[in-house]
Amino acid sequence: MSNGQLVGGNSPDQTRDGALTQGDRRVERRRNGSSGDSPTDILKRLPAVVVLERLPVPALAMARDGIILFANTAFAEMVGYEQDGLAGSAFLEIFHTVPEALSGADAVTNLVVELRHCEGWTVRARMSNSAMMRRDDPVVLVTFDNLTEQLWIDHH
Repeated sequence: MSNGQLVGGNSPDQTRDGALTQGDRRVERRRNGSSGDSPTDILKRLPAVVVLERLPVPALAMARDGIILFANTAFAEMVGYEQDGLAGSAFLEIFHTVPEALSGADAVTNLVVELRHCEGWTVRARMSNSAMMRRDDPVVLVTFDNLTEQLWIDHH
């Protein structure tokens, strides 16, 4: 496949932000590296959002005040919301219950939290500590382990 060629029938459209779409789906445009590129070279060029999107586990990037900056597809599927609709939401809008003594994204890390699914039911998940190394990073990056099914099986 040549550089910029897409798989599929219809040709893609371009949005104002430069992203390619085909119907209502975003289309990923891959650039072939030179034959001398190592996997490390390719990894260094990948934008962080692309890496986060490709994670097979639910992941969120949030500002320190709890505003969701990015939710990957796995997170959106876990809570049943449209991925684009999650960005800009406060995590307290998605959390079903948060212990009263806790506030801010750092306070609930590595705890089992209850998230509000779009259909109204509760999703229980373990929220990781932030993957960011520096405490002064303006972004908190967390992943979730969906425990709902396992907790239901254990209970019944």
